[in-house]
Amino acid sequence: MQKRSLSHKVFAVVPAAGSGTRYGPGTRKPFLLLNGKPLIIWALEILESVPDIAHIIPVLRKSDIPGGKQIFQQYKISKIMRTVEGGKERQDSVLNALAGIRENNSIVLIHDGARPFITGEMIQSALHELDGFDGVVVGMPPKDTIKETEHGLIQKTLKRESLWAIQTPQVFPAQVITAAYEHAYRERYYATDDAALVERYGGRVKVIKGSYRNIKITTPEDLAFAELLLSQRHIQQKNRHIKKPATPT
Repeated sequence: MQKRSLSHKVFAVVPAAGSGTRYGPGTRKPFLLLNGKPLIIWALEILESVPDIAHIIPVLRKSDIPGGKQIFQQYKISKIMRTVEGGKERQDSVLNALAGIRENNSIVLIHDGARPFITGEMIQSALHELDGFDGVVVGMPPKDTIKETEHGLIQKTLKRESLWAIQTPQVFPAQVITAAYEHAYRERYYATDDAALVERYGGRVKVIKGSYRNIKITTPEDLAFAELLLSQRHIQQKNRHIKKPATPT
């Protein structure tokens, strides 16, 4: 089903300024090659293809900005409004990007540059579910049993049916997410995702289904798994195009 167009301008913020310490020292993770293409480009190309998205704001480490701009031009990512320098933490990086969004009557979509398997359908679903809420996030129910522990001892087993593993994209009205970030900055409060800040200040955030394939590349094993997923996708696409032999009469 085709989604109706949004009446609000959408800004896509793509944080990719992390140090990559879990991947390995000296790693420039946004530019790691996944199937021959820089990791961040996978997400940017999908964001570029969604008509509702007006501007893209990548956030990179200062040393990565010159090379990043060249790569963005090479892959013809035309919606880039500007490339922003990242901060010490991911939250600082997103705040730097939000500071340049002056149109309050707009929507901000935040998506990790290290999640290459975002889809246009996922983006559109999140955007069009925002009406009436202070935010929408994508996620998936966990497959494993989740236990709460303290000092290595299990305290309780959580009800799996009420739990979600949260991903990106996450979308918010610009005024809501900017205010939440500014409040958190003043209080020096840091959270692990954007929605947690909106929740902290009383916002209503809806969760919708993303995809188990929407993984974040954090370690070399993640990159190898992503390559495997791409190989499987290629095989599936190839099989769909193979014509079945005619049935003998």
